[in-house]
Amino acid sequence: MNATQAYAAQSATTPLGPWSFDRRPVGEHDVRIDILYCGVCHSDIHQVRDEWGGSMYPMVPGHEIVGRITEVGSAVKNFKVGDLAGVGCFVDSCRECHPCKAGEEQYCEKGNAATYNGTEMDRKTPTYGGYSTQIVVDEKYTLHVSDKLPLDGVAPLLCAGITTYSPLRYWKVGKGHKVAVLGLGGLGHMAVKLAASMGAEVTMLSTSPSKEQDARKLGAHHFALIKDDQQMKALRNQFDFIINTVSAPHEYGKFLALLNLNGVMICLGVPPEASQVPAIQLIMGRRSIAGSLIGGIRETQEMLDYCAAHNIVADVEVIDIPKINEAYERMMKGDVKYRFVIDIASLKK
Repeated sequence: MNATQAYAAQSATTPLGPWSFDRRPVGEHDVRIDILYCGVCHSDIHQVRDEWGGSMYPMVPGHEIVGRITEVGSAVKNFKVGDLAGVGCFVDSCRECHPCKAGEEQYCEKGNAATYNGTEMDRKTPTYGGYSTQIVVDEKYTLHVSDKLPLDGVAPLLCAGITTYSPLRYWKVGKGHKVAVLGLGGLGHMAVKLAASMGAEVTMLSTSPSKEQDARKLGAHHFALIKDDQQMKALRNQFDFIINTVSAPHEYGKFLALLNLNGVMICLGVPPEASQVPAIQLIMGRRSIAGSLIGGIRETQEMLDYCAAHNIVADVEVIDIPKINEAYERMMKGDVKYRFVIDIASLKK
């Protein structure tokens, strides 16, 4: 077994703190990754605090993982010791259902093995995430990471990056499309960067005028205040797509009115309460509301390669791991631009 240092939550109400456990031995198809950086996703907070229900403790969060391979199994073909590698939101799936065979393992009908707060596919062995010094993963669920980009900025691509890239690709967003991005946070800032890089005309929708300068630096062509009724009225029937990254309660109908004929609002955020969708807003413009969940292994690799080719990374604030509880509180206040990333060297000390 591989002794592993980590930071873990012991319950929904206690702060994260040092914890140690054993990773499984490296099997013939596995790689062992010495973790260098791990992004801090808002879903880490939801799960640590059991806001979605069913949380398992002790919990080692973290599913935006980059590091270097230190050991490979005897049957591994696509990785070697010394390679940079990444791990995203899941580490296995059934491999047999239709979504898995189609390369859409995130929608595994039997439920994939989440990187943390879940179990391996045996449904017994707990999974522990990237707030730790190392991880052992089957090579089929491991991603190649380019050495052309700063690794701290690459880490959030494993969740925030693929979560926004996947719907942009699925709906074939590109030149000639008008795209609005609702919410400028971890997901929103990646949506702006990616949509703009694909040639779309991007408008940032925000509640805060102070975010206009940042939005334009990220690549947004236009900026509009949600609270300004005149601005919202002027934007009616304007957009082909709205990338909705908001996870707080909000009124969907207000934004559906901004879509043009056949427009689509793609929901990436998960509000804690059920949202009502006014049917008339859909009917009158043959509009649609849809959702999207991360991406499969093949598409995640495509995203990483795309970002390397276009020099795209997340905007991050790197922290030492003893600052993680403070970082959670700052995230709840929106006090980060735009993703915290843990330097795992601070844990190894």
